[in-house]
Amino acid sequence: MTALIGIDWGTTSFRAWRMGQGGKVLETISDGPGILAASALPGGFRQALQDSIGPWLDGTPIIASGMITSRNGWVETPYLPLPLDAAALAGSLTLHDGIHFVTGAVSDPDGPAPDVMRGEETEIIGHLAGGGTGGLFVLPGTHSKWARAEGGSLVGFRTVMTGEVFAALRDHTILGRLIQPGPGSEEAFRQGVEAGRQDGALLGRIFSARTLALMDRLAGEQIADYLSGLLIGDEVAQGARDADGPVTIIGRGDLAARYQTAFEVLGVSAQIAPPGMAQRGLWEIARMRGLL
Repeated sequence: MTALIGIDWGTTSFRAWRMGQGGKVLETISDGPGILAASALPGGFRQALQDSIGPWLDGTPIIASGMITSRNGWVETPYLPLPLDAAALAGSLTLHDGIHFVTGAVSDPDGPAPDVMRGEETEIIGHLAGGGTGGLFVLPGTHSKWARAEGGSLVGFRTVMTGEVFAALRDHTILGRLIQPGPGSEEAFRQGVEAGRQDGALLGRIFSARTLALMDRLAGEQIADYLSGLLIGDEVAQGARDADGPVTIIGRGDLAARYQTAFEVLGVSAQIAPPGMAQRGLWEIARMRGLL
């Protein structure tokens, strides 16, 4: 019997879980449209939901988090200030079109450089609800989040635009002119991480992705991995300064593994959290709200 439907709905991704008692996953959908594609459908988000999980829609409570609650999403929910725990998120759910939407989080809203997140707070809550410890977290992505949790609460975070900057440099600058497709090179990635950890202006060091190729010290199929390593290396070198213990990586697939490799090169202990943190966080928030 279905107890809850949880959705992690991002800009370009859609994941949904049909959960039974205790949060056991009965069925998973991971190929639905992200909010950009869904908003372009004739029936918008409602049609996207019906197309993706229509057979599940039998009156079971639905809870959703991620960029679906942004200004470009189904409904814009407010940002909650820190510190933030599962109880605060549960108490601030927005009910819209029969769906309970999780709000986002804001850091330093009145300061010179406020920061925001949508979706990552739910993944961190999922990790903590599953018995995970606090400390320093990194959630890799187009916009990576570095977050700190203490006593079951999210107490601080900052965003680093590494993924988006990599794509822009690769596709729209002279650095990409020499890049050739290839199978991938961990050696080049590690070389890039070493370059990323060095002192000096990052914008100056980035140009080495071109000059090393011009000097025949990087093959064309190695340039993208080197550039990725350089950017991630700089990010990790800066972020790891706040580490007072093992860092927890919450992410999936190759990108999470790349960050773990970067931490290894820099001599910092890092572990990848088990999969399912978003699903677990949605269950915990729904439980605390009394939806189950």
